Amino acid sequence: MTGVRSFDADAMGLALEQARLATATADVPVGAVVIDASGTVLGAGCNEREATGDPTAHAEVVALRRAAEAVGSWRLDGSTLVVTLEPCTMCAGAAVLARVDRIVYGATDPKAGAVGSLWDVVRDRRLNHRPEVVAGIRDEECAALLREFFGR
Repeated sequence: MTGVRSFDADAMGLALEQARLATATADVPVGAVVIDASGTVLGAGCNEREATGDPTAHAEVVALRRAAEAVGSWRLDGSTLVVTLEPCTMCAGAAVLARVDRIVYGATDPKAGAVGSLWDVVRDRRLNHRPEVVAGIRDEECAALLREFFGR
């Protein structure tokens, strides 16, 4: 199980739709979906920090929580977390703890990325679970959404 899968670009499209929802509450437009091995969406979310006042309400955490609720378990074995921006340390750690098999992201985050840019939490050999990482899926679309938001 390595590399890009046929449904990664489509799943990123769904994550981009989620990211656009975050702008309604003036939150940073980051979106995420958790999909199973066949590409079926198990959970989706966007940044909800501004809407909820919850500092942990990052898109990835919201999507992971919804996926766990949908499958009835915190273990999301066989799933892929697809996110428009490289996960931060909290979100990378949450993906590891949820046992996702893969993390697919669009834009890199050189200021806070923890999946290879600034840190590499998910590939730390000291951890008992290390998801596969696929970077750069529809990266220009993901980055453009962030540039537009921060340009305002």
